Amino acid sequence: MAARLDKHILDNGMVVLGEPMDAVESVAFGFMLPAGASVTPEGFCGAPSVISDWIFRGAGDKSSRELGDALDGLGLHRAGSVGSAHLSLGAALEASNLSEALDLYADIMVRPSLQDEEFEPARQLAIDGVHSLDDDPRHKVMIKLREHFYPHPLGRSTIGDIAELESLSAEKARGIVKERFNLSQTIFAVAGKYDFDGVCRQLEGLFVRRRRKRQAPAGAVEVGSKGGPQGAGKYTHIDDDSAQVHIGLMTDAVRLVDADYYNARVAVSVLSGGMSARLFTEVREKRGLCYAIGARYHALKDAAGIMCYAGTTPEKAQETLDVITGEFNRLADGISDDELARAKVGLKSALILQSESSGSRAGAIGSDYYMLGRVRSLDEIKDAVEATSVDSVVGFLRNKRFEDFTVVTIGPKKVTTNT
Repeated sequence: MAARLDKHILDNGMVVLGEPMDAVESVAFGFMLPAGASVTPEGFCGAPSVISDWIFRGAGDKSSRELGDALDGLGLHRAGSVGSAHLSLGAALEASNLSEALDLYADIMVRPSLQDEEFEPARQLAIDGVHSLDDDPRHKVMIKLREHFYPHPLGRSTIGDIAELESLSAEKARGIVKERFNLSQTIFAVAGKYDFDGVCRQLEGLFVRRRRKRQAPAGAVEVGSKGGPQGAGKYTHIDDDSAQVHIGLMTDAVRLVDADYYNARVAVSVLSGGMSARLFTEVREKRGLCYAIGARYHALKDAAGIMCYAGTTPEKAQETLDVITGEFNRLADGISDDELARAKVGLKSALILQSESSGSRAGAIGSDYYMLGRVRSLDEIKDAVEATSVDSVVGFLRNKRFEDFTVVTIGPKKVTTNT
């Protein structure tokens, strides 16, 4: 899985990263703009969601329809997301169409039309997205969980807040675009089949001529207690007249830069890495307490946690929560060689699948550079996972016990927490 990493920094400061994949005829790229939820001005939660749609409604000399036709004509599959730190824009497509796609995306980022008549449809889509969470309580509980767990504004909703979206104006949204679409703090990543020298020359021509004033990086935000959770031990209930209780809980974890990062990832995989993992076995199979359960590691640059979801009935909600927290705590008592082996296989399998997707690799190398200041090779990650042992994982767990949980529930019945 050895791979070459291409890297270049444009004159304006934009970082350009690439990972060639010789076996594919496709290419994927992504721009990570410092315009995520945590850097949005107070009072405008959800603005990035509006902007991510609005900028595609006409750019350069093309109307909304013309731009859409041009993008569709390239056969690209658009990819975009709003994260805590970044608004990410990208696509996957046939490699021969990359140059034309970059031309279009440069216009979208630097010369979006941002017409008043196109603003309201974009804002309404964002508002509808927030309302749709009422029909998807599983998604909603995890959004609320991150909001309560991470220090403000790191946990701010990436989807938005109804009241704040309704107060957002086209003028204010334009100001956010002007302020936060900062090329000097943007990361561009490409993976697949490409000519890196050609890509860099094209990006120089597209962006360096349009310099922007250097601003503070996306991570430079004031947070309530930087580096740790704000809601440890706190419980929030959202009343909902339904037949289910949706439980979300989160506990503090080491960050990506920590020496115990891979021990933490293996521990989570032991807890929730398949049908043989502890949560599925103990909570669902043996006790029949829930119909869905899973845990995963979640990281921002300045904080990280292990988050868990369970869907159950009101009658079983309390026992479900108690057994879940019990399984988190029981990890420190020890893990078996078989559990360790299964966890490693699961993590490495996920890594292999990622290595075969140009879109996944483009996202991963951009994220790595932002979080670590460098890009990890697939071999480095594989070797680090393989280097973990029962002793290293258990030693980490005993030094970093999962004792404080932020808990959020949605449903007709509250639970009692022990933290």
